[in-house]
Amino acid sequence: MPLWIIFTLLVYLSMKFIWRVSSFYIELRCPMLILKFCWFLFFPYSLSSVISLNFAGLYLHAVTETKLVVDTSRGERLRINFDVTFPALACSILSLDAMDISGEQHLDVRHDIIKKRIDAHGNVIETRQDGIGHPKIEKPLQRHGGRLEHNETYCGSCYGAEASDDDCCNSCEEVREAYRKKGWAISNPDLIDQCKREGFLQQIKEEEGEGCNIYGFLDVNKVAGNFHFAPGKSFQQSNVHVHDLLAFQMDSFNISHKINRLAFGDYFPGVINPLDGVLWLQQTPNAMYQYFLKVVSTVFTDVNGNTIQSNQVRCRHPRLFSQSNPFFPFVLVFSLELDMRSMSYCPIAVLCN
Repeated sequence: MPLWIIFTLLVYLSMKFIWRVSSFYIELRCPMLILKFCWFLFFPYSLSSVISLNFAGLYLHAVTETKLVVDTSRGERLRINFDVTFPALACSILSLDAMDISGEQHLDVRHDIIKKRIDAHGNVIETRQDGIGHPKIEKPLQRHGGRLEHNETYCGSCYGAEASDDDCCNSCEEVREAYRKKGWAISNPDLIDQCKREGFLQQIKEEEGEGCNIYGFLDVNKVAGNFHFAPGKSFQQSNVHVHDLLAFQMDSFNISHKINRLAFGDYFPGVINPLDGVLWLQQTPNAMYQYFLKVVSTVFTDVNGNTIQSNQVRCRHPRLFSQSNPFFPFVLVFSLELDMRSMSYCPIAVLCN
């Protein structure tokens, strides 16, 4: 019996073996493909060899090897990438807060966030960084009570919310921020010189009926907590987290929303974000909608050995809280829980029949 036939039969009887190539594995589970390869070695010019070579790629595809291990990481940060559209909530009144069980709070977050004003049809009206209006400096009211004179430095009043005698509030936004830090609410913005000059209420009225697309990212501690979207500035009052809605002089707010994208960490192949594309429409005058999310640390290693540290998220059934109480919060909440397990993904190339 020719030697090449004996060799081919021996290879055919081997049902599985692993061939180490570079930094990944190829699993050969197809005896017929092995036979064709051997045939090509001994008869390189035969028609069968040419066909075998051309169609060898059809037997190759990638599968992912998954491992579940204990997550021992500590003190890490979590990047939350979001893109949410509120079709009935104006950008001028929409704010974003984040807080966690360690006590860290990010109130009225503005950095790394973009807002797009949209009309009732979803068309973009304006794209801008967060904030309302711009200070107008024509004869503003000074802190001491007089009007700004020529060659005089402007220092606006904070209306009792100054942290020190040298503090100045030169815009409506700075007055609102000073009030927030004190845990106070502004009942009538027209009584604040800066807000009146900047047309605070007028701008809110002009944006009535508009929506807002807000997108960007948050960088927070990788611990349990929540981040939420709500109208009005937030502050602490008697150890309670509240939002100042009096300044808007509105009775109700519609927090209907569409989650265009919500991801935790960097993208990696095969990642699924379960809340992408989710739409919820508010049916009651007052509502709070809450998503309960579990974040799982994930390590993805490609076939070249490159590693991506990221996260996956699992969503439990969201809950709707609605009441007839006019002081009930209008808020969209994402509550985060950390899974103590970590997922490891490693794609391998597989040859099969």
